[in-house]
Amino acid sequence: MTIAIRLALPADAPMLPAVERAAAQSFAAVPGLEYLASSPVISADQHMDFLLKQHEWVAVDAQDRPLGFLCGQDCDEDWHIIELSVHRIAQGRGLGRQLIGTAADWARSRGYGGLTLTTFTQVPWNAPFYARLGFERLPGERCSDFLQRQLAAEHQHGLRNRCAMRLDLQGTS
Repeated sequence: MTIAIRLALPADAPMLPAVERAAAQSFAAVPGLEYLASSPVISADQHMDFLLKQHEWVAVDAQDRPLGFLCGQDCDEDWHIIELSVHRIAQGRGLGRQLIGTAADWARSRGYGGLTLTTFTQVPWNAPFYARLGFERLPGERCSDFLQRQLAAEHQHGLRNRCAMRLDLQGTS
């Protein structure tokens, strides 16, 4: 399968909610998290906001159809990943790793110190996956105000067993 990573385009925005919804189907097999398979996803309008700021990348197939995406935002000295989703049919092929690598290169070139995200601690394709890519779990006292607010908001929305993680971009290439 030929995959390319590129900045998201306006034509991609209407397709990205379906990519996220397909990715979320993996949660249907996780006890206690089954409801995430039918939870709301980022809307096409929200994707448009990310891509107009050039804060979203897509992994596309040979026909230029999105199979995955990563979007994020500025967070002081770090750049925060809001969402990384890979369509279920394309999972396990390195697309998530490639998207993170692209975002890390972009953030590093703009002087950000790290990439941050919040994720589930026990789901294999969440915290353990990010740890294999070099992200470190942040204890509460090392979380920025933004990350503390983000985790609190997630907890308010019923998301439990979450953590913040950070990939140090200083001195890495």
